[in-house]
Amino acid sequence: MALTMQGAFYTGQYRNVFLEAGYSPEEIDARLEQAWNDLFDGAPEVRIYFPLGEDQGYVLDTGNSDVRTEGMSYGMMMAVQMDKKDIFDRLWNFSKSYMQHKEGRYKDYFAWHCKPDGTRLSPGPAPDGEEYFAMALFFASSRWGDGLPPYDYSEQARTILRACVHKGRDQEGDPMWDPATKLIKFIPESPFSDPSYHLPHFYELFAERADERDRIFWKEAAVASRAYLHLACHPETGLSPEYANYDGTPAEPQPHGDYRHFFSDAYRVAANIALDWEWFRQDPWQVGQSNRIQRFFREIEPSEYRRYRIDGSPFEEPALHPIGLLATNAMASLAADGEDALPFVHKFWSTPLRTGIRRYYDNCLYFFSLLALSGKYRIY
Repeated sequence: MALTMQGAFYTGQYRNVFLEAGYSPEEIDARLEQAWNDLFDGAPEVRIYFPLGEDQGYVLDTGNSDVRTEGMSYGMMMAVQMDKKDIFDRLWNFSKSYMQHKEGRYKDYFAWHCKPDGTRLSPGPAPDGEEYFAMALFFASSRWGDGLPPYDYSEQARTILRACVHKGRDQEGDPMWDPATKLIKFIPESPFSDPSYHLPHFYELFAERADERDRIFWKEAAVASRAYLHLACHPETGLSPEYANYDGTPAEPQPHGDYRHFFSDAYRVAANIALDWEWFRQDPWQVGQSNRIQRFFREIEPSEYRRYRIDGSPFEEPALHPIGLLATNAMASLAADGEDALPFVHKFWSTPLRTGIRRYYDNCLYFFSLLALSGKYRIY
């Protein structure tokens, strides 16, 4: 496998792993375009995006019949990567109008879920939404330029990040990053993290684009997150828990469930590590980690995926999102250099988008993996 010494941030070169696996540029581009069309304008059993009125739209969590900052910010990232400004602006208009708080302790944060008509279901925010909103907005600013509010994308992004860092200092409320450890929290009020929220490749870019006074913080957050993932991922299986303490150990069961194990949230860790390696290539541990998780799943078919303890012992409970897990296992091939890298790419290529009620989360991860493995998940 050909590797440059530096990541795409430095070289401007993005690996097309599908091309390396033998697929033609034409079929790769067609596959990506078809997936976009299916998810954003396709048949009822596969689409996840829906327009609303003249200038809004939303990504629906089809399994829960609600709209989440996770999905809205994911949709915006997909749209900016695909150069779809109209869809991006519709998603942003919905998010800005219905989800972003205009006052109080959550000012500039986003209510983490609401109904498709914009009615809020819960006021609290989920930090993975804020970090994706900010990064997608910065990319939109670079691709399309800033306009009048709310399309002054870069200033909107800086406002979000300002709140994330400065609440509890010079703003009312709780910050989204723990000031002592520089680690992202599960929610602003929580004393623990979620390994799948850690996006050091985003923080490196925030360190260039956020308020100047916060740029050192974001650089330190990138370093801290890379080190944290070493602790949160099991040294033999590569599996991580859904929630973990700041020392990387699985967090204690919460009132809303037991998240000490490898299940839906945790699937994203492999994808995040792989993209950090592709963009910045700062941590050689990421190569071995990607090999480990692929090796763990080598002999397991997606239909047999389960909930797992992080030591690899399975529960009877099947995976809720097996296509999403396959997609992230394949995306790990951006960093992996072992014997499983190309087989996972081929297995993913031969797997279609998920249909039915649980399709939303699977297909978000699926589309990000398509982008990444085709060399189209880029820094703007």
